[in-house]
Amino acid sequence: MPTELPYAADAEVSLSYDELEVLRRQYQKELSAAHITTQTKFNYAWGLVKSPVHDYQVEGVRLLQEIFRAEPTRRRECLYYLALGYYKMGNYDEANRFNGLLLEKEPSNLQAQSLSQLIEKAVTKEGYIGMALAGGAAALGGIVLAGLIRRAARK
Repeated sequence: MPTELPYAADAEVSLSYDELEVLRRQYQKELSAAHITTQTKFNYAWGLVKSPVHDYQVEGVRLLQEIFRAEPTRRRECLYYLALGYYKMGNYDEANRFNGLLLEKEPSNLQAQSLSQLIEKAVTKEGYIGMALAGGAAALGGIVLAGLIRRAARK
């Protein structure tokens, strides 16, 4: 039976430490030679974005943004991973923005469609958590206020 989001695996699957290390070493080698190819930078950024480590995701998004700005011919392939990176970092507005740009160019892109569904679910969940926190704070405020009113009434 097919899953609801068959193409969203990038959101949950990370590279192994060794796989990411291969990409990092190649990037560092080219960096020390003062000539980093766009493909090496993209590969390293891709690996970082897929990582569960927030700081790696931030660095991956930064590298992808550099490519996006500097290489117009590579923008399309950066869009999905920028959206994914922002999604994984919990920045759903930016994730939606980049994913929306990709869907404008490729409305039938299944990866982008499934990522859109993940973003939507995360925003909904975040909204429910926010409502629960606000409700809890309101209830706590009510209890404190009631206690203060009782104390003032006794005096």
